[in-house]
Amino acid sequence: MKILLTGAGGQLGRVLAQPLKQMGELTAPGRDALDLADGKALKDALEAIQPTLIVNAAAYTDVDRAETETRQAYLVNAAAPEIMARWAATRGVPLLHVSTDYVYSGAGDAPHDEGEAPAPLNAYGASKLAGDEAIAQSGAPYLILRTSWLYDATGRNFLTSILHAARTREELRVVDDQVGAPTPSALVAAVAMEILQAGDPRETFATSGGVVHAAAAGEASRHEFARAIVDGLRKRGCDFAAQRVVPVSSAEAPAAAKRPLNSRLSLARLSERFGIEPPDWRAALKPVLDAVARAEKKPAP
Repeated sequence: MKILLTGAGGQLGRVLAQPLKQMGELTAPGRDALDLADGKALKDALEAIQPTLIVNAAAYTDVDRAETETRQAYLVNAAAPEIMARWAATRGVPLLHVSTDYVYSGAGDAPHDEGEAPAPLNAYGASKLAGDEAIAQSGAPYLILRTSWLYDATGRNFLTSILHAARTREELRVVDDQVGAPTPSALVAAVAMEILQAGDPRETFATSGGVVHAAAAGEASRHEFARAIVDGLRKRGCDFAAQRVVPVSSAEAPAAAKRPLNSRLSLARLSERFGIEPPDWRAALKPVLDAVARAEKKPAP
């Protein structure tokens, strides 16, 4: 099997690379080697590599900058997946694509299920939805994994942002009316690999329903997640300037892009179709905090 992994330098791609190597011959170019905003370069790469499996873990993920860099967001999040899907469709090559809870409106307080009509609130969500729809219409064997609040011990994400702020500020103000399931990259990677190793991906994808949610179980507000990060690291011996994590409303913390208030995702299809039961978000957070704590306490060279 010849596997193309895009987004290899990102927080999810880094975790996926090693297990994918065990499945076959892996090509995992970083952004410097393959710019997904360059459609011709992507087409040339596909022709040169001739993958028999494509895993697209790449995305333009700067939610606020996407409001002004909309064209760039669409090139990476919509045009590139469409190119991959059309190439895959003509050759029967399975495509696994990672998407986001931001395609949903965030209305109500019930978990979104995969059959719900998407209604993104911002340019990032709209660009990701455009990519999802292009894949679904391509005719390729595909599976879209939608996840929520992805984080890791490194890279740019909510956890590392809270960590940086906690080092320098006595008070952190974090919204408490946005609710979802904080999900580590390792969890999504584990779900993806379990599905890919379940059998021929073309057959597996055909019975998946096309879209499957892959996130941690349970729910938390952004404020609860921030508290869990700061308190958990302090219990692990990390010292911070932060003394208080104060809840505020989204209206009190305006951002360029509007965020969904409800990012809860139903995990019923993941359980029913694949027998996968993800851990609660607090349990999934523990090994990540362990890794952060080790790095924080490691003496400088």
